[in-house]
Parts: sequence; C-alpha cells; structure tokens
Amino acid sequence: MGSRVAGAKTRVWRPNRFWYGFIDWIAHWLYFGLKGGIEAIGKANVPKRGPVIIAPVHFSNLDPPAVASVCPRQLRFMAKSELFKGFFGWGISSVGAFPVRRGENDTEAIRKAIEILADGQALLLFPEGERGDGQQLGSINRGIAMLAKRSQAPIVPTAVIGTHAMLPKGAKGARRGHVKIVFGEPFTYEQAGDAAGSLGREHFAVALESRLIALCAAHGLSLSAPTRGRESVEA
Repeated sequence: MGSRVAGAKTRVWRPNRFWYGFIDWIAHWLYFGLKGGIEAIGKANVPKRGPVIIAPVHFSNLDPPAVASVCPRQLRFMAKSELFKGFFGWGISSVGAFPVRRGENDTEAIRKAIEILADGQALLLFPEGERGDGQQLGSINRGIAMLAKRSQAPIVPTAVIGTHAMLPKGAKGARRGHVKIVFGEPFTYEQAGDAAGSLGREHFAVALESRLIALCAAHGLSLSAPTRGRESVEA
C-alpha cells in the first residue's frame, strides 16, 4: 500500500542495523525462545518500505520486545520518559526508543514521531497509550489518530497473544509461555470513514478498535470493547 508523508524530507537518525538485529536476536531466541517460543503471523501485511505505524494491543511490558523481535521492519518507538535513566535508558535509546511524557500533551514526542514517519521509518505505537488487563481493550488514544491523519501512513493493527499471561500488569517476574504476534491488514485514516474533524477521529478509533478486537478473537484472545468517551492524551 502506497502512502506519502507531509513534511520535510530530512534524514532522521536510525539505530545501527547490526546492533538492532543483535538485540532482536537476543529477544527472539534467548528470551522468548527459552520461555516457550514466539511466532509471527501476517508479516506480509507490513509494508516493506515507507512510513507505517504498527499498532498493537498492550497488556504487558513484554509487548515492545515481542513485537520488535518478529516485525520485518526495524522499529522506532515511544517509551515513558521515566525509563530513560542510566544504562537501561541508554539501551532502549540505542535501539530506537524516544521519550514521551505521559499525562500531558508532549509536543516534542509528537514532533519526533512525525519526523520519523516523514523519513519513511516504521513506528511502533500502542494505541491504548498504557497497559490494560488482557480482558478489555483500552480507549484509543487520540494521538494515534492525529499521527495517522497527518502522516497518511498505513496503520497495521497487531494482536499480541500470550504476553499478558507471561507477565501481566503488576507481576514481578515472567512465567513461561508461548507468544503469538499477528499483523493485520493495513488501513489508512481516510479509509476509516469520514475524515473531517473530531468525527473523523472517532471513525478512525472505532475502525482500529474493531480490527484489534477481531484480530485477537481470531487467534484465541477475547476482548470486550472499550467504554465510550476518550480523553485527550498525548501520542
């Protein structure tokens, strides 16, 4: 699926592909492999080049490395600003993470995300904004609708099955378990329906919700729809 991105065509920093590949290998084979295995379905749905937003459900701290370890594209991703301290902060920065201040309108993180997409890179963005309980999909963050509209990048809804059982929210240690990542068919903001104003954002959110719920259900994870009424939060 073709797309174009509004904005200047300036080169944006990318992680070293050998270092990124090495960390992915560790996550895929030495962590998830030894914990019970990880598989990917639908990798052909991820565009091979050009801007794209990978939009997974989010129930566990294992979700970012799980998705990145099987995605056919090198990913950039947001992480909460509190994580960017010491060696761990250096580590996630080195593989493409950049900070976002949660609970406020972080214009710097939004600007960075737009630059990354304008450079033709792939952005991992959890549309719920924060981890859920593995039973109900969270409300779709309005930031992802804004980025989808401004970038015109395709969105790939993504199911993450198994991480919520291995390391649920609040757990201190990971259990063994098999993980499945399912990349759904991409769609654009305009394809979601009426693209004008707040109604367009609502149509986009409903379209993404329905795709995520259906994708998870098709692979064994039943989720209820989020309650209506979305807060204005950062991307």
